[in-house]
Amino acid sequence: MADADDLLDYEDEEQTEQTITEEKEKDANKKGVKGTYVSIHSSGFRDFLLKPEILRAIVDCGFEHPSEVQHECIPQAVIGMDILCQAKSGMGKTAVFVLATLQQLDPTENVVYVLVMCHTRELAFQISKEYSRFSKYMPSIKVGVFFGGLPIQRDEEVLKSNPPHIVVGTPGRILALVRSKKLNLKHLKHFILDECDKMLEQLDMRRDVQEIYRNTPHNKQVMMFSATLSKEIRPVCKKFMQDPMEVYVDDEAKLTLHGLQQHYVKLKENEKNKKLFELLDVLEFNQVKRFLYKFGGT
Repeated sequence: MADADDLLDYEDEEQTEQTITEEKEKDANKKGVKGTYVSIHSSGFRDFLLKPEILRAIVDCGFEHPSEVQHECIPQAVIGMDILCQAKSGMGKTAVFVLATLQQLDPTENVVYVLVMCHTRELAFQISKEYSRFSKYMPSIKVGVFFGGLPIQRDEEVLKSNPPHIVVGTPGRILALVRSKKLNLKHLKHFILDECDKMLEQLDMRRDVQEIYRNTPHNKQVMMFSATLSKEIRPVCKKFMQDPMEVYVDDEAKLTLHGLQQHYVKLKENEKNKKLFELLDVLEFNQVKRFLYKFGGT
């Protein structure tokens, strides 16, 4: 990892580049040249030059235009750059690492190339389904999801008989499989934490993540995503990375999802399921998410 002096030098270099860019812009204005020195956003997923199989799956899912976060992150993620991203739920962070890792994946052996960890089994299952639907035209890709609450012997059997290329799971179960030597990460190329703050803020879970990280190769891509990423936890995240691209959406105005309509219905506890079924019958949708305040409730 870079020490404090390196970080200072890196910041100085950034300032120097910014000064050079400003001087170029002034020269261009003097010459009457129209133009700016900013990156050009792609207008569609095709502009990311993704594999045809991935593009077909994207079309099947009904996605047309990348979100702002996807515009910023995918072009850098697909070339293997480390990413640290904070943006509101619903802005397509999951698709960033799913598409980026599938784009780079070229499985030649039955080994684990991608590891994605998150703090709950529900989220792990959801992410595994995202991988499945975006890789529907890539039949050689195998995805496995491992989390606590189920017999570990079943996970060990899957890893032995039909090892996946992409593993999604919770830190506790992943660490148990690593310690038992059932999960081999020596060929890993992509290390991803979703809702990273939830894992790194809790010291016991952070220790699990660190031990798993130490069992991976030095040269790999690291990506971390979260809806809430405090300034205190950002330096912790960056200790796992090498010069990451950082995308922070801190401004409350930017956290608003444009085009999104929000409604709520005030109900008693015993009325919730009935109203949910009614809404599912009358509304047209292609995707539904159900958020729980606590297990066993809606």
